[in-house]
Amino acid sequence: MARIQYFIDTHPDLFRYQKAEEIHLHDKFLDWMILRYLPDDITPNRITLFRFVCTPIVFFLIIANWYQLGIITFLLLAFTDALDGSLARTKNKITNFGKVFDPLADKFLIGSMVVILVFQYLDQYLAAAIVMVEIGIILVVSIGGGKKFKTSKGSNRWGKTKMILQVIAVFCTLLALVIHTPVLFSIATGLFGLSLGFALLSLFTLGI
Repeated sequence: MARIQYFIDTHPDLFRYQKAEEIHLHDKFLDWMILRYLPDDITPNRITLFRFVCTPIVFFLIIANWYQLGIITFLLLAFTDALDGSLARTKNKITNFGKVFDPLADKFLIGSMVVILVFQYLDQYLAAAIVMVEIGIILVVSIGGGKKFKTSKGSNRWGKTKMILQVIAVFCTLLALVIHTPVLFSIATGLFGLSLGFALLSLFTLGI
């Protein structure tokens, strides 16, 4: 904790709050349903870090073949992606740190599921393509102007669409393992393939 606080103290520009340029309809809905009841000390960056820390738990549950619990935990973590973004926009708590680490936390969560599920149950070439494109996005953003947190665009609409498709695809894969319905594997494969298209759009627009 001391090292984290030291990092915050020595990099104040990364954690300075910014005003949202736009508040979406789902932001208002989440604010009305959930966000306004959260304590003030729950910040978007803390939710993002929570997703980072808890992703290995989901990984372990899937590895251990505890798919029912894995589905619940995965969906809860995926939902925190919507929470931290909406909280940042509705409360004007957007930070340069969050612009980078929020989408990176998504990649960590989805990437771990790709390694476990797509390689094993769907298609190895598809899994390799997903991993390579995600790595390419990170590299291109870093080289093309995102080396410094303050210049990063963060996530964009294409990246968010890709994330939603991947979450649904992971859910379908896990559900197929729980209820033994092979057709869900085909649906998941199609969704992962579609998400690659949006990943490329995100890549070309320098979004994470």
